[in-house]
Amino acid sequence: MIDASERALLEETVRKAVANASATPGGNTPVDTVLATLGWLDLLEAAPREALDIVFGALGHANATATILDDVVASALGTPPRSDLAVLLPRFGAWDPPGRIERGRLRAHGLASGRVATARELLLVCGDATQVCVEIVPIADAEIGPVQGVDPDAGFRAVRVERGAAVARPVDAGAWQAAVAHGRRAVAHQIAGSCRAMLALARSHALERLQFGRPIARFQAVRHRLADALVAVEALESALAAAGDEPNPDTAALAKACAGRSARTVSAHCQQVLAGIGFTTEHAFARFLRRTLLLEGIFGCADDLLLSIGRRLLSERSVPALIEL
Repeated sequence: MIDASERALLEETVRKAVANASATPGGNTPVDTVLATLGWLDLLEAAPREALDIVFGALGHANATATILDDVVASALGTPPRSDLAVLLPRFGAWDPPGRIERGRLRAHGLASGRVATARELLLVCGDATQVCVEIVPIADAEIGPVQGVDPDAGFRAVRVERGAAVARPVDAGAWQAAVAHGRRAVAHQIAGSCRAMLALARSHALERLQFGRPIARFQAVRHRLADALVAVEALESALAAAGDEPNPDTAALAKACAGRSARTVSAHCQQVLAGIGFTTEHAFARFLRRTLLLEGIFGCADDLLLSIGRRLLSERSVPALIEL
């Protein structure tokens, strides 16, 4: 358990290191290398909650690109993470296992981080809600293509695999649910960091931009937009704190859904405060906006998650106690 002073020091160290690494040319390798130097895998094993909160929050705040989501998912599946092992994630907007084994053949289709370009092996999860297995295949068996979309700088790749099924390792169905829950919390923390950064950009602009001889931060309409954005960020961070206190698939899904909704609210208000410059691709805000739009679709979009949760509650006719009040 990390105490408050150690956590504050770790958060400051990680945030500075990620910001410095992402500011240098060279793509995503410097960020991954810096995190490895800081002991990312040791932190993930010893203190997974702080690892997701601090490290992914720092990635979001700096709009940095890294491949450590692979480590989070692999670890939750009981596979020791390593730098040469990439993980096949579900397709954009989905959260079911990306692979199937049918008639002796393995077929998989999903997304992978930039690590897939340098990895030797690919971790595949195959099955459905009741039966799940894990198989590690050579990266040469995968068909890898670029993902253009809204944020090509994020480094994701579209991956297809079709081959004869080897001896897959069965895992408990709960292992995939746990992996998805960890992935959702990690991505939600990254979105929260991006929301904080977008709000900071809008606030700085409001203090510096003069209109009618005074900063626009003095105008009530601008203050209301910034206040609404702040409320959305604080609500997201509270949801993430609750998901950390009571880690389970339901709290993780709700935190991820809250992240998507909060990102929409924050980006809309901040873009209005930034006015014309907020609609240009030259401003830093555009990079954060594109990244949050992409991240919302990893492990399920907000609307789809809430619809799925609602349908399940209606079918079960019961509401679980999510957190201890």
